[in-house]
Order: sequence, then structure tokens, then C-alpha cells
Amino acid sequence: MNGTTNGTRKPVHLAVYDTLADWETGHATAHLARAGYPVRTVGPTTAPVTSIGGLRIQPDLALADVRPEDSSLLILPGADLWDTTDDLAPFARTARAFLDAGVPVAAICGATAGLAREGLLDDRAHTSAVSFYLAATGYAGGERYVEADAVTDRGLITAGPTEPVAFAREILGLLGAYEGEVLDAWYRLFHDSDPEAYAVLEKAGAA
Repeated sequence: MNGTTNGTRKPVHLAVYDTLADWETGHATAHLARAGYPVRTVGPTTAPVTSIGGLRIQPDLALADVRPEDSSLLILPGADLWDTTDDLAPFARTARAFLDAGVPVAAICGATAGLAREGLLDDRAHTSAVSFYLAATGYAGGERYVEADAVTDRGLITAGPTEPVAFAREILGLLGAYEGEVLDAWYRLFHDSDPEAYAVLEKAGAA
């Protein structure tokens, strides 16, 4: 399984900031935690932040203290701030450092625009809410845009705001938390409410 050191899984780092979209990362973080990945929240500082749903979150650590070598994955949720200010640009720069170090990054919704502005989507297949949303950033990767629920390319996962389950599927698969028919069954259960999928997960001990 990826992201391990001496049998111990390195943490997954979840970025948290004001106006973050609560619904976009819950499937991923819950099932990563169940698979044994510690989840650590990372804020601009360690000061509390407030999600778009009004949840108050106390970050475990500040962005300046996060190092790729100490992480299995960086998750960047969407947030209003991605489109209204440059406040979250440091998170996009950190994503570049992670990818340069060979550590994966997963971005959903507005975070994809932040990565587009950083130039990280120029040479990778990717997706987002709609193509013209990213085109408005002025990025050079329009020809690499894919109409799909979620896309993984060279360690970078992208998805639009309506696809938190597909986003989680790509994350769980990339880190090896679930694989093969178990991963497929997990997706069918949570995305399609397929009752037959539950039996597969129960047999595998993943229900």
C-alpha cells in the first residue's frame, strides 16, 4: 500500500480554510481513516476556520509546517475563497511542491481553479465543474480537460463539486485503501445505492 513507512501509514493532509465546501471530502477522509490513514487538518495558520456550512474547524497544523515527505496525500477542497481572493494561492504552491516530490494531490471544485492558476493542469489530464470555469483562469491546459466525474493523472486527482463519491473513489484507489472489485463495489454502493455492492464489501470486511 502506498504512503507507508515501516508499516505505519503516513498521514493524509486535508486543507481547511474559511468557506471550504463541507460535503466534498467526507467520503474520502472517513474511509481513509477506516483504512488506517491518519487524517490531519492543515490551515493557513492554526487559527480556527469556518466552513461554508458554518462548521468551526481547529487545524492540526499550519500550512508552513507541512512537508511532502511526511504525507501520503494532500487534499484540497473547494471554497468560495478560491474564486474571490488570492488567499489560498499558498495551498496551490504547496500542491506543486507535493507533486514535484512525488506525493499525490487531490483537488475538487474551486481548488481545481487554484491549481489551474498555478500551472499544474497545463500538462495533465484533468476535470472540474465545467470546462469554461477553468478557462476563465486563463490557464494553458484547456486541451487536456476531460468530461468525466473524476480524473487521475500523474499523481493529481481532480473532480467537480457534484462528484464527492467519484473523488473519493480515485483517492481510495490511488492509495490502495480499496482495490479491484472492492473499490468498484464501494463506488456502486455510495454513488448508486446498489444493495448488491454491500455484500461484496461485507465479504471483504470493508462494509
